[in-house]
Amino acid sequence: MRRFAMKALFAALALRRAEKERIDWDQRILIFSTVVTVGLIALYVYGKASSRW
Repeated sequence: MRRFAMKALFAALALRRAEKERIDWDQRILIFSTVVTVGLIALYVYGKASSRW
């Protein structure tokens, strides 16, 4: 029983660590996609304002 409890504890700690890494990647992707979207909107507005499109 003691061995099972230790395995469960280490599995939970490893899973928690993996979730933190996954959250970091999700935040990076979210920030990158937001920056790209804002950049595209800015280019569109600039193009409309300068009568290029």
